[in-house]
Amino acid sequence: MDNKISFHATTICAVRRGPDDLAIAGDGQVTMGETSIMKNGAKKVRKIYKGQVLSGFAGSVADAFSLTEKFESKLDEHSGNLKKAAVDLAQMWRSDRGMRNLEALMIVMDRDSLLIISGNGEVIEPDQPFVAIGSGGNYAYAAANALYNHTDMSAEEIAHEALRIASSICVYTNDNITVLKLDGEGGDK
Repeated sequence: MDNKISFHATTICAVRRGPDDLAIAGDGQVTMGETSIMKNGAKKVRKIYKGQVLSGFAGSVADAFSLTEKFESKLDEHSGNLKKAAVDLAQMWRSDRGMRNLEALMIVMDRDSLLIISGNGEVIEPDQPFVAIGSGGNYAYAAANALYNHTDMSAEEIAHEALRIASSICVYTNDNITVLKLDGEGGDK
């Protein structure tokens, strides 16, 4: 029997509506096991690398914090080059014995790239300008797809609404939503 306490949940959705309209949203729920909500207001999306990169994580919270810190150091090492930092992190994740057990997924984005970094050491650049991960990821992705393709909503509005819709379906996702965005040249909000 596995005695490990597992923390589930989260939904993260990232949307790009052009080089100057980017947003990432995450819910605030942290669930322990199958029956207990441990926290409602966790922040799972962040601005990193001088406010030029948006990141969000799903999976074990401690593992995700560890990965985010490692990713930030890789961004510094590669002077903010998102793809190089992501590939370097993925290679480390795959080869480092301690990191192989980390259970998390990350979405990272800047003005040029939108990437998913997986626990298998993969870096995935999605075909669409939106992506979602986590327990409610499929619901948020479907909502983002419809909103992106059939409305004129901004990236921020799409990411927020996709999370709100996911929270109405997925028991591991709540409607305490944090949205971060990059917009305009060099300006972040």
